[in-house]
Amino acid sequence: MIEITVQPLTATAFAPFGDILEATGDPDKLINEGACGRWHDRAQLEFGDDGRAGISIFNAEPRALPYVFDLLERHPEGSQAFLPMHANDWLVIAAPDEDGKPGTPHAFLATGQQGINFHRGTWHGVLTPLHAPGLFAVVDRIGSTPNLEEFRCKTQYVVSS
Repeated sequence: MIEITVQPLTATAFAPFGDILEATGDPDKLINEGACGRWHDRAQLEFGDDGRAGISIFNAEPRALPYVFDLLERHPEGSQAFLPMHANDWLVIAAPDEDGKPGTPHAFLATGQQGINFHRGTWHGVLTPLHAPGLFAVVDRIGSTPNLEEFRCKTQYVVSS
């Protein structure tokens, strides 16, 4: 088993895998007569040639640290964004691509105020809330062609705090 230490989810650390969706710093604009801050265009969404954006609701079972996994997946035709519908911390696992297979995974601890968007083709772990409810809005590609590749790792990984 290979141990991975979880790190905080930051824009710099997560940049190779996708975008962080959060309202930090000053908003890009004020709208609604100045009563609403807008953090504008925070993710690179992709849906392929024959896809469209869809919003789904996922309710995943909570997991705990240390967390053991050996399954990674990616979506070659589109990006996939996860927006927590709760205020709890959750785990994000992502890995670089190495010749069509996942490289060494990285683990990030996201807060309930952080969403993420995996870029198209990014290897990642399954949705991993650390507390109930595991409720997320998910924005991803809806289309007629397959958009899921799964990879079972030869060794297990354990994420620890």
